[in-house]
Amino acid sequence: MSFKKNFAFPLVVAVLACLIQLLDQVLNPHMPPESNNGFTWIAFQAWAVYFFAGCDVKGGIKSLIGYAIGIGASILIMVLANAFTPFGFFSVAVPVGIVAFCLMLLEKTTWTSLIPAMFIGAGAFFAFMTYVPDATFTNAAITEFVYCAIGLLFGFVTISLRSVVEK
Repeated sequence: MSFKKNFAFPLVVAVLACLIQLLDQVLNPHMPPESNNGFTWIAFQAWAVYFFAGCDVKGGIKSLIGYAIGIGASILIMVLANAFTPFGFFSVAVPVGIVAFCLMLLEKTTWTSLIPAMFIGAGAFFAFMTYVPDATFTNAAITEFVYCAIGLLFGFVTISLRSVVEK
């Protein structure tokens, strides 16, 4: 493929990346918790997840479900970690192991088989709860889910535009 033909799609992706950042700048003042620094990073993660989920609507839906399960798994781990405080050093590790085992049992199902989305969703939730001041289970879950949906939508748009641009 010539440079000229190869130039259009990277330009489209660059414009989409700019748009997702601008969208975050418009949205983040309205997203909980107050005084956040934006959540483009969550949207970018979900955008990437769309690609390894198969670049289609079914994969996008499985990704969204995976993110929701990952968020729920993180909440469960945090709740269990409080219950496991008598285990001291192992109070978080034991719940992580238990929940990871349960997540892996979902691998052979149809709509809950996208394990990477679950782990990325869980990781993003842990990061949110650790580094975003005034984060709560509720506001972190809502905000992460909204930005996940945005990222997955941008993945869909990217693939849709690629087929148009490369024709």
